[in-house]
Amino acid sequence: MTRITLVVSDVDGTLLTKDKTLTDGARGAVRRLHDAGIGFTITSSRPIIGMRFLIEPLAITLPVGAFNGSCIVDPQLKPIELHLIPASAAQRSLDVLDEFGVDIWLFTNDLWLTRRPDGEYVPHEKRAIRADPTIVEDFAPYLASACKIVGSSSDAALLQRCEVAMQQALGAQATAVRAGGGQTSGYLDRRGRLHRRHAERSGDVQKERHVDRDGQRDRRRQESGDARHGIERGGRFCQGDRYDFEE
Repeated sequence: MTRITLVVSDVDGTLLTKDKTLTDGARGAVRRLHDAGIGFTITSSRPIIGMRFLIEPLAITLPVGAFNGSCIVDPQLKPIELHLIPASAAQRSLDVLDEFGVDIWLFTNDLWLTRRPDGEYVPHEKRAIRADPTIVEDFAPYLASACKIVGSSSDAALLQRCEVAMQQALGAQATAVRAGGGQTSGYLDRRGRLHRRHAERSGDVQKERHVDRDGQRDRRRQESGDARHGIERGGRFCQGDRYDFEE
């Protein structure tokens, strides 16, 4: 067999348990990889600030992929490569989300911005990424540096209508996807083709080597989670009761 030289792990549901805890088993597995001379790093749909608390306990010295790889940062979380949402697409996304009355979050490489500190899913996100939002009245000053835009609502029917409106509004600029009961992922390549992965409703299962929450290496992963929706610049689509928009 070819010797393994690098393991790249997902975070939520892989290294972290459902309550966002990094277990001793996961730490131990990563430590054994280091001891064996195998490189280790992480990638996730999480924002950059939501990866910070994992760097030290996992002794990560390699680049890390945030927003499913559309933003690559070094272990100090300094950007190496950023693929941002075009400002025009970001503004149109905000307009549509405002029309549907959903809660909007905008992520830059170092900030989580929202207009509503009491938003329904804000406490969940704070626990998940271990960071507080920055409260703003207007997203306009941040449109040119938007890495990710999220729209959240517990109204599934509303999000279904929003998905259609978003797709019509963005056209070829970006792609909007609403996941159903499970988690749907994919990405846009440079030719604009959509590739779906982790699509629970179509039965797709991603096969990859990773470190699971019990600290064991496995070659199969089927992600689960609460429904998020979205697009990423050069990157992937997302999860749960939210819309994630990244070109």
